[in-house]
Amino acid sequence: MTQDVLVLGAGIVGVSTAIHLLRRGRSVVLVDRADPGKETSFGNAGIIQREGVRPHAFPRDLATLVQVGMHLSTAARYDPLALPRFAPALARYWWESAPNHYKRIVKSYAPLIARSIDEHADFIAAAGVEDLIVKKGWLLAYRTDKALGEALENARMDFELYGINHRVVEPSQLASLEPHLKIKMAGAVHWTDPWTVKNPGALVAAYAELFKSMGGKIVTGEAQRLDSGKDEWSLVLKDQTVTAREAVVTLGPWAPEFLEPLGYRLPLFVKRGYHMHYSTQGNAVLNNWLLDAEVGYLLAPMQKGIRLTTGAEFALRDSAPTPIQLGKAERKARDLFPLDKQLDPSPWKGARPCTPDMMPIIGPATKHKGLWVAIGHAHHGFTLGPATGRVLAEAMTGEQPVIDIKPFSMERFTGNSIRN
Repeated sequence: MTQDVLVLGAGIVGVSTAIHLLRRGRSVVLVDRADPGKETSFGNAGIIQREGVRPHAFPRDLATLVQVGMHLSTAARYDPLALPRFAPALARYWWESAPNHYKRIVKSYAPLIARSIDEHADFIAAAGVEDLIVKKGWLLAYRTDKALGEALENARMDFELYGINHRVVEPSQLASLEPHLKIKMAGAVHWTDPWTVKNPGALVAAYAELFKSMGGKIVTGEAQRLDSGKDEWSLVLKDQTVTAREAVVTLGPWAPEFLEPLGYRLPLFVKRGYHMHYSTQGNAVLNNWLLDAEVGYLLAPMQKGIRLTTGAEFALRDSAPTPIQLGKAERKARDLFPLDKQLDPSPWKGARPCTPDMMPIIGPATKHKGLWVAIGHAHHGFTLGPATGRVLAEAMTGEQPVIDIKPFSMERFTGNSIRN
């Protein structure tokens, strides 16, 4: 039976969109090759980043560029063989990161981030998974006074402009909050608004169970292609075809495989990342999510152990893992905190879907009636999933979205859109 909407991709963006569409009376089928929350949504740092009004810009200072260029940085590295493929998108990424462009981007981006906690809170309550949530923010920790001072100035600006709350953590206070740190840090910015999640994959899976309990249908299978017909979309899988009046692509880094055959060549690229879980030595405890900002890794006290997540690796999505950053970060992390054994058989690798202007693409496709997209969330997909799902579902059902989604339109890359 033809559904109202086919959602292709069961990460947090797809699951969230499916729930919001069900709430608005649409019949929805959610399709993915794996169980919900097993890809990019699974491996993140588990922070709902209400403070994240500033997307990750391309570095423009010479010192950072030299560090990255010479593979000295822990926070970022690149695969030289991938650069020819990335070059046009990275050039625009650098251009959009110029101060005058970046200021405009932040202004457009901030209202979506502002919805993040409220929209997650709605789903968390409905799914009954409050036990996965910690509501005490996270720590942006610094080793030098100079870097801490710059971070605090930015934090003050974010409070004045966007109401992002924080507090200053002095060295003695940080030592009290985290008594098992082995290095005396200069201090930290404590972002107090965000929530953290002890198992991100489990949270997405719980949202998917909520979707099913509401009457939604989940189909698991390897999709071959997405076809447009007269007033209908067909997703061809290996052993069946799923049809719907409208289709939504929420496939993150895999979106081009289905959009390009339909004529959409978007300037998407990926930033890969890795994580590993660790036990701790003796009775050591990490009490907070902590980003070692000047090195470029994060430690998170997850259900499975201490999760260490890396910065960005500019490489092709499916090329072989190169967990060099993880090794560098692990050495620095062991100097900071008494990590013990690795708990995973191998590092987890994922790919963040990115756009050159650091903003996701949310809204109607520009060449086909009844086709919608929600892709390109980069570092904030986990944060923005429920908020994205809401504004997209509102647009699809004729409601006025709770925020202006014009800045997130596909038209900024493809030109004018037909009317959905």
